[in-house]
Amino acid sequence: MENIKHQQNAKGGSFHYELDGKKLAEMVYTMDGETKMIIDHTEVDNSLRGKGVGTHLLAELVNYVRQARMKVVPLCAFAKAIFLKTKEWQDVLD
Repeated sequence: MENIKHQQNAKGGSFHYELDGKKLAEMVYTMDGETKMIIDHTEVDNSLRGKGVGTHLLAELVNYVRQARMKVVPLCAFAKAIFLKTKEWQDVLD
């Protein structure tokens, strides 16, 4: 999904979906050290619910952590549920 962007700061960051410069969905994480990412929450605008945007955000996050050789702890209920359903992503779980 081409409208997904990644922002980072010293403590964490987010993967978010933008349309016409407006942030409509976001998956926020904090870092626990340099190799562990904790997914805190996911929020999707009502106009995009049911369209798979949250899953696309998680897919981008999974690709990122694989390349960076990190592990993930999904505290967010949405992310945890998707990880349970998606066996091929479970390799990144801590």
